[in-house]
This record gives sequence, structure tokens and C-alpha cells, in this order.
Amino acid sequence: MDLSRHEFELDDLVERIKKNDTKLVALQVPEGLKMQALEMMDQIETETSARVVLSADPCYGACDLVHDKMQNIGVELVAHMGHSQMNIDSGMPTQFIPVTYDGSPEIAPVIPYLNAHRQIAFERINNPSNPVEDELEAIDKFQDMVGRIAPLTDTKLGLVGSIQHLHLLPTYKKYFEEAGFDVTIPVGGARLSFPGQVLGCNYSGDDPTVGHYIFLGSGDFHPIGLVLHTGKPLAMLDPYTGEATEMGRERIERILRQRSGLIMSSMDKNRFGILIGAKPGQMRRNLALRMKNKLEKHGKKGYLLAMEHVGPELIDFYPVDVFVNTACPRIAIDDAVKYAKPMITPYELEVVLGEKKWEDGYKFDEIP
Repeated sequence: MDLSRHEFELDDLVERIKKNDTKLVALQVPEGLKMQALEMMDQIETETSARVVLSADPCYGACDLVHDKMQNIGVELVAHMGHSQMNIDSGMPTQFIPVTYDGSPEIAPVIPYLNAHRQIAFERINNPSNPVEDELEAIDKFQDMVGRIAPLTDTKLGLVGSIQHLHLLPTYKKYFEEAGFDVTIPVGGARLSFPGQVLGCNYSGDDPTVGHYIFLGSGDFHPIGLVLHTGKPLAMLDPYTGEATEMGRERIERILRQRSGLIMSSMDKNRFGILIGAKPGQMRRNLALRMKNKLEKHGKKGYLLAMEHVGPELIDFYPVDVFVNTACPRIAIDDAVKYAKPMITPYELEVVLGEKKWEDGYKFDEIP
């Protein structure tokens, strides 16, 4: 990642600090930008009379706020870098500072994927009820291993991206339209601040007119979640490298086989640790309580464990058989192999208890 090509928009923050004569500011920075944090602190302190304290704990999103801690040390304003504001009451003045990247990759490498995916969408509309006959046909139709096909009313290309590339979406909408695609930039729910935005925990912009997706960004977690949530083909164009690829059926099947294995290994277990995320944007206390009630209804024990940070070294020693994650959905999907015991989602627990059927289609865990 070339950090020199990132734009850190500090001007509005500096003006706010000057206007309000703010004396102590907290800077919260995502992990990938921590190396730039001291430079940002220098710039703020040079251009204002404020002092800046860096929140050096891990930060993985706009749901990961540190306001209680910062209030305790007298901070008057939190500057949260590189994420967009969610529908969360932070409890103190907060400024969310955009970070954009100036990469503009060519679209030619991704066009073959998009053509193939659009054809899949056409076939789904023309033959919506035809069952898949064999494994090869399933691959052609991009079905996942539980046989789900999302109902479609159109074959539009949904153009989405991660936060630092959203400024590219209007330009790339024109590029893909000029290449012959009917393009839409989906608008999601209250947790999403901008059209076309996807989070690792929320894909509410999907609708039946979108037949397939193109994701502008890097990393696999957002594409994996989008495919698991929608059941639709997805191509990826990485602004950092210019490379194009797809979130193929083989990768999704590999993840689903892992999830199926964790469910099967949890079937005969009786003691469950239910994780509650203590961070403001991850706290799903009511969901955790529902999971505990379901376990008790089935004669099993559920222990509620509230924590800000989740890691194997923090929970593996508890004498439970399985962990149920109601904190950040990423923990169960990305990090499952790190834990000595099964780490499952609320939906997967319902499958374990026989209240949901895997055969009806996998349900990706979201925070609305």
C-alpha cells in the first residue's frame, strides 16, 4: 500500500479545533494507517494549539469507538480517521475524517468476468425455477453448496466499494456503462453513510434488480460477505494493484464447508460461551440474550461473555465447548481457524439446535 497516494483530509478538523479552541484531541486510526499517525499528530499540533493523544488500541471500523476511555482522560474531541459515520451515538463530539486513494485501475481486466456474470443473471431470469442437474451445471450457475439462487427481476451491475474508493464510483459507473453494462450504485440502510458502500457487517443495498456485482477495493472479506449474503456473482477490481479477479464458487464453497464442519462439531456440545461485543457499534446484547434463551430451551448452558477485543488468548481457556459470536461478524468468518474451539454465528447456532435448516440457504451474519 502506497501511503503517499492517500489523501488525509485534515483541513476541516483543524478549522474545528481552532474555532472551538479545543485543547485535547484524540486521534483514532485504523490499523492499516497507523504508520502515518504520528505525522498526522504533528500536523494537527503544528497548525493548532491543541495537544493530540493517539488511541493506540486496535481499530477496525467506525463501530470501534473509544469515547468512554477518551473522556476519562479529558479529551474534548475525537477525530476518527478513515471510516464513515454510522448510526451510533458516540456520546461526545466526534469528527469522521475521510481518507481517499487516488488509484484509477483500467477496467479491461475485469470485463470478461462481468460478461460471464451477466450471462448467469440472464439465465436465472429466463429459467428461474429449473433445478440444477449436476455439479458442473451448479458451477455454471454460480450456486453455492446449499443450492440457493437469489430471485432476480433484472440483470443490472451493482457497483460497490470500500470507503477509501467510493469517490471513484461515479466515474466508474460511466466507464462500465460505456462498456455496455446497465449499472446501479446501491443505496443501503442507516448503517451505511454513502451510496455503493459495503461494510463487513452490512450489505443492505442489495435488491432483486442487481444481477451481479463489481467491487472496487482490496481484500476478500467484503466480497465474501456480499456473495454469502446475496448468492450473486461478484468480480473485484483492486485500485491498489489494478488486478481483477472474482469471488468464485470454489472459494465460497471452501468457506461453507468450513462453516458446515463447525456446525457439525457443535451438535453434541452442551456448554456455550456467548460473546457480546462491548464496542458501541457491535453491541448486540438482545441477540446474545436470545441465544442464551434458545440454548436453555434445548437443555444446554449459555454463558454471556462481554468484551471489547476478542482473541484466542482471551477466551480459549474458558471451560466451554463452543463460542457463539454476536460481536463483529468478521471474527467468526475470518478468524475461526485461530480458535481451539468452534466459533459459530447466531444463525449457525440455530442450525445446531435444529431451529433452522442448512438446506434452506446459508445466512450471513449482519448488523443492521
